[in-house]
Amino acid sequence: MTSHAQQAQTLVEALPYIQKFTGKTIVVKYGGNAMISDELRRAVMSDIILLSLVGIRVVMVHGGGPEISDMLKKLNHPSRFVDGLRYTDEVTMDVVQSVLCGKVNKNLVAQINRLGGQAVGLCGMDGQLFQAVQLDEKYGLVGSITGVNPEPVETALMTGYIPVVSTVAQGMDADTAYNINADTAAAKLAEALNAEKLILLTDVRGLLRDPKDEETLIHVVRTCEVPGLVADGTISGGMIPKMECCVDAIAGGVERVHILDGRIPHSILIELLSDRGIGTMLEKED
Repeated sequence: MTSHAQQAQTLVEALPYIQKFTGKTIVVKYGGNAMISDELRRAVMSDIILLSLVGIRVVMVHGGGPEISDMLKKLNHPSRFVDGLRYTDEVTMDVVQSVLCGKVNKNLVAQINRLGGQAVGLCGMDGQLFQAVQLDEKYGLVGSITGVNPEPVETALMTGYIPVVSTVAQGMDADTAYNINADTAAAKLAEALNAEKLILLTDVRGLLRDPKDEETLIHVVRTCEVPGLVADGTISGGMIPKMECCVDAIAGGVERVHILDGRIPHSILIELLSDRGIGTMLEKED
């Protein structure tokens, strides 16, 4: 049992961080196991509500890969991946749109509201929040973001709501919606909002020197070190596009990007409001 003194110490330690981030914008990309486990989902929602209540402008951007796969399975429609991206034909796009903008988005909004927060759901087509063109025919209806209109998100934040954003974009080159990568969408939105921080919740501890050993976590990476880490194989597989998003976000003006383990309850609070950083933080070269 934590003693009262320890609890007080934790709050005292959080104070300078709260003062530093009050009024600043933080974008959280929510996905992976943190979405699937009820306990972890509650922890993430509580963290976001707490940050919002102490005056931090929190925006949540979410994907929903597992839910999309489940629905396609129910429809007996195959899930196919090309270079790690979901191949999106018209049937898949219909499912992506209804699952992400509908079920997943509204469930997250409802859960935040039930836990005492004030959330509002937005999808990338609301107010042309995300504008995109087709990335490449080989991926089907997968979009590359050409523009972001942060106004709907800003309006929600100004009126005290936590915006929950699903990653479907309005097609600018055709009358269609596009499926877009949630990491990329979160990074582009963080840039457009001049966010202080972008947090990517994942299913790994962060960037590891040895993927099999969690003790080899790299705590801080400067953007200039990324090409070298890709070249020597430290950054590989699915971590490559994630890191590219991080580097782009920082180049676009986001102060710092954190890759956090969504499997650790309250990882967002521990990372933001305590002296113990628990993930990998990316920052600009000094």
